[in-house]
Amino acid sequence: MATPTNLPATFTSGAVLTAAQQNDLRGAFRILQVVSGTTTTSTSSSTATFVDTTLTATITPQSSSSKILVIVTQNGCNKSNGNAFTALSLRLLRGATVIQTIGNSLGFSGNAEQANFCASTTILDSPATTSATTYKTQLNSPFAFATATVQTSSVESTIILMEVSA
Repeated sequence: MATPTNLPATFTSGAVLTAAQQNDLRGAFRILQVVSGTTTTSTSSSTATFVDTTLTATITPQSSSSKILVIVTQNGCNKSNGNAFTALSLRLLRGATVIQTIGNSLGFSGNAEQANFCASTTILDSPATTSATTYKTQLNSPFAFATATVQTSSVESTIILMEVSA
């Protein structure tokens, strides 16, 4: 794939692009494929150990130089009202590798009130592979005092993966 470094730094009015420049522009930063995953399955944790949610999607990049734009919306997040130190932590993984912490101690308020909310993130990842690559989220109850849940009441969460040519 072409890279934007082959393009002129600036263009002037009336300038005509060469065929090579047009091909570079056509190939640079194009969305090659889009994959999505959704879930409505509730997942809970009452320990500090991270557990998989059911939000996952797999993409097979066409090129090892491609980037993967990952967009996550984790809905129905809930921390129960069992203790003043209840909260929920979420993270995003590529395979078994944590690539981003979506939030630590989400919903923490210092009191025993229940909290309902959603969490989202966007990241441009560089997996450097052409093998099938799975992205997923995990949650825990960081202080392990009460229950943290995602997809409460069967609301839908979404993960979108976009392969971007580099």
